[in-house]
Amino acid sequence: MKLFSPEKANALIPKIAPLVQELWTKRRELAIKLLENDPGLRMHTVREPRLAGLRSPFAPRRFSELKAEIVRLINRIEGYGCIVKDMDLGLIDFPALRDGDQIYLCWKAGEPSIEHWHRMDESFMDRKRIEA
Repeated sequence: MKLFSPEKANALIPKIAPLVQELWTKRRELAIKLLENDPGLRMHTVREPRLAGLRSPFAPRRFSELKAEIVRLINRIEGYGCIVKDMDLGLIDFPALRDGDQIYLCWKAGEPSIEHWHRMDESFMDRKRIEA
């Protein structure tokens, strides 16, 4: 596992932030496509013949492509050595050491830099401010 200092983690923010934005865009596109294809939300009752019907176990191709793009983005982000903790909030953790203990430096999309940390058995809600 790669370990980060706050400085090294902060140096990655300009590379990771656009990937998180792209991740959000793809997730939004997928959500819209899923809603557009939800039979419960359709206003008309015209049935069109289809090879892969609405209840088919095979997702339409565009869904699969969007899901694959989302996975690729997560892999790109995690390829830097950090961990995507929550896609919706844009939470990224960076493994680090603090007083000899493994911790996570915690960044949330939109924050200008990494200013918080939490123990590995804690969550975003438990994060503490990094002392200057």
